[in-house]
Amino acid sequence: MDEKGILARIDEYVSEEQRLRERYRRDELGREEEHRRLAELEVALDQCWDLLRRRRARLEAGEDPGDPGVRPPDEVEGYLQ
Repeated sequence: MDEKGILARIDEYVSEEQRLRERYRRDELGREEEHRRLAELEVALDQCWDLLRRRRARLEAGEDPGDPGVRPPDEVEGYLQ
């Protein structure tokens, strides 16, 4: 996936997050379902941001960004910020 594709996916996930929160406010979605899906989106967003950072780091180092691949959730969720 190239940078534009990663950014598009991030935008999709952020939009879905906003829709979920709105549905919850309108009582169209239960709290449990909202939390479950938001947790999934958080992991997916972390994976996208990680992928984007690694691609950009490769470019800055003069390397081919290629497709470094998406890291597993337990790896990206274990980072300290």
